[in-house]
Amino acid sequence: MEIWIEKYRSRNFEDIIGQKTIVKRVRAMVEKKSIPHLLFTGPAGSGKTSLALVIAKELYGSSWRENFLELNASDDRGIDVVRNTIKDFAKTKSIGNVPFKIIYLDESDSLTKEAQQALRRTMENYSSVTIFILSCNYSSKIIDPIQSRCTIFRFKGIEKEDVLEYIDKIAKKENLKISKEAKERLYENSNGDLRRLLNILQSCASVSNDINEDVIYETVSGAHPKEIRQIVEYAIKGEFLKSKTMLLDIMLKNGLSGLDVIKQMQKEVLDLDINEKDKMKLIEKCGEIEFRMVEGSDEFIQLQALLAGFYLK
Repeated sequence: MEIWIEKYRSRNFEDIIGQKTIVKRVRAMVEKKSIPHLLFTGPAGSGKTSLALVIAKELYGSSWRENFLELNASDDRGIDVVRNTIKDFAKTKSIGNVPFKIIYLDESDSLTKEAQQALRRTMENYSSVTIFILSCNYSSKIIDPIQSRCTIFRFKGIEKEDVLEYIDKIAKKENLKISKEAKERLYENSNGDLRRLLNILQSCASVSNDINEDVIYETVSGAHPKEIRQIVEYAIKGEFLKSKTMLLDIMLKNGLSGLDVIKQMQKEVLDLDINEKDKMKLIEKCGEIEFRMVEGSDEFIQLQALLAGFYLK
């Protein structure tokens, strides 16, 4: 089965979804063949890598692979990579009519501080023959000297309207029947990440061409919102044993972690029919328990404490 992420990867600027302002500005740079160093920052699956590849293909055409070096900085994150691999590619001239080559560093916020310091000198020394495009989720992890050398583009998560339109496009091409409720669940589970959306859809399509809510929950191994809501409502009413038993059953049946449950509970709390002040207290409880889990506390004990806290709020 063909990998959908590659199959539906953007081939030109028109294919980039949900980033119209950024695409417009970058396209103007490409048309003039005058591009500064670029820093793409934003959530996963929002189109950063796709846009970098489109830039290379628009500039170099069929010879884009010879003029484009892509590295994942989370794998190659040490100073030796900057001094050897990156520097060797950066100091050679491009092939063709474009006066520069492109080095694309994905997940560049994973580079060590020492590697970033070495990178800034390389960017400076070879700027006449090589353009750097850096991609990251958190620009705060990129040192200021590199940020000052780049034009920064901040990508936003893909909005719901664009995600639903994208789902319809794929459903038409793949002959899938996707219910309205399933589309809502796909958006919620992908959270604006098109890469995750494609992975979920491909997995669902391998099971059935008729995709509904149940198929999606089986695929993502998530609990149904109604079940999580029932657990929360039992806890608020003081029916602790019922809520605890149901919670453990759902976690074991679906293989959920404590953090998965906390995130789903937090969403359900927002839709409860209680006053806003009580919602704030429950959200605060979720945040406190989530912090304890991240710090290494036993998730089952902490989740039981959360259920008790819902009643004792």
